[in-house]
Amino acid sequence: MVEPWFTERASLGRSGVTVTKLGLGTSPLGGLSAPVDEDEARTALEVAWDAGIRFFDTAPHYGTGQSERRLGAFLADRPRADFAVCTKVGRLLVPGDAPPGDWGFYGDPGLVRVNDYSAEGVYRSLADSLERSGLDAFDVVLIHDPDHHWEQAVTGAYPALERLRAEGAVRAIGAGMNQVEMLTRFVTETDIDCLLLAGRYSLLDRSAADELLPLCASRGVGVLVGGVFNSGILANPAPGAGYNYAPASDDVLRRAQTLAARCAAHGVPLAAAAMRFPLRHPAVTGVVIGARSAKQVTGNVVNARVAIPEELWAELDLPTDAL
Repeated sequence: MVEPWFTERASLGRSGVTVTKLGLGTSPLGGLSAPVDEDEARTALEVAWDAGIRFFDTAPHYGTGQSERRLGAFLADRPRADFAVCTKVGRLLVPGDAPPGDWGFYGDPGLVRVNDYSAEGVYRSLADSLERSGLDAFDVVLIHDPDHHWEQAVTGAYPALERLRAEGAVRAIGAGMNQVEMLTRFVTETDIDCLLLAGRYSLLDRSAADELLPLCASRGVGVLVGGVFNSGILANPAPGAGYNYAPASDDVLRRAQTLAARCAAHGVPLAAAAMRFPLRHPAVTGVVIGARSAKQVTGNVVNARVAIPEELWAELDLPTDAL
C-alpha cells in the first residue's frame, strides 16, 4: 500500500532532521482566537498522530506556554525517535497578568510575553520550554518574528543557537516569520538550516518565489511553509473572510473566489489545492497547518488525499494579477 504524500518524510535542509511533509501547527491548541479545552486539544493531536503526522510546530507565544505543555504531555509516551518538534525563541514568558485574548490567545494565565532576542534570553527560553513540554530536546529551534529586532537577533539569538547546534543540543536552527525580506537576510548572512515562512508562498501571495526560495534551494536551506490558507480565505473565500490577519479586501476576495471556481470545475476543493501548492516548489520541504479540533485535523487530512490534476495547476499558475 502506497503511503499518502503527507506522511512521507523529507530531510530539512542539511540538518539531518526529517519531517513529515505535512506538519501540525499547534498555535490553535494554545487557544488562538478562542479557548480550547484539554480534552479537545488531546483528541486533535491523537487524530493527527493516527493519520501519520509526525512533525509538530509550537512556541512559547502560543497560549503563553499552553501549546508546548499540551503537545509535550501528548508526546510523553510516544517513542522519541518517531517524531520531530520545532519550538521558537525570542518571546520570553514571565510572571504577570494579561487579559484573556492577549495577542489573540486564550492560554495559560499568570504569564506575559516579553521580547528578548539576546543570547541569555535564548538559553532561558529553551530551558523553560523544555520544562513545560517535558521533552529531552527540540529538533528544530527558530527565532520567532524578529521583525523589529534584527540587530539583537543576529548578534544575540543566532550565535546562541549556532552554539547550541555545535554542541549537539539542537539539531536544526533558523527563523520563522511572516515576511520575505528579513528571511532572505538570514539565509544570506547566517548559516541557518531552515526557515518557517508564513503566508508568503500561497496561491494568493507568491512573493517568496522571486528571490527567497531560489536562494534557499541554492544554499540547501530547508523551507517549511505555514499560513497556506492566508488566514482562512483560501479555506473558505466567503464575504468576511480573513486575509493575512485582517479582513480581506474586495479585490483579494474576488481573486480567491476565482481560484475556488477554477478548482471546483475540476472537482477539487480550494483548500486542497492551497495546501498542496507550496510543495510543488523544489525548495519546500513541507507545509505546517494548524488545527484547533479533531474535526479540523480530519478535514485537512481528507483534503490532503484529494488528487489534483495537472490541468488545474496550469490554470492556477496564471499570474495572480491576471485573476
